[in-house]
Amino acid sequence: MPGAVVLIIALISFPIVVGLSMAPVAALLGHLLWKDGEIRNEGSELLELNN
Repeated sequence: MPGAVVLIIALISFPIVVGLSMAPVAALLGHLLWKDGEIRNEGSELLELNN
């Protein structure tokens, strides 16, 4: 019976752990893509309208 409880806890916590570990990766990727867009479109009048 204790093995079943441990298995249930592991199955419930696994998606939470995976989701929380991917949050910094998503934040870093978003920041890098934003900076790339700023560099590629430097001097465009559309950047002024976006603020």
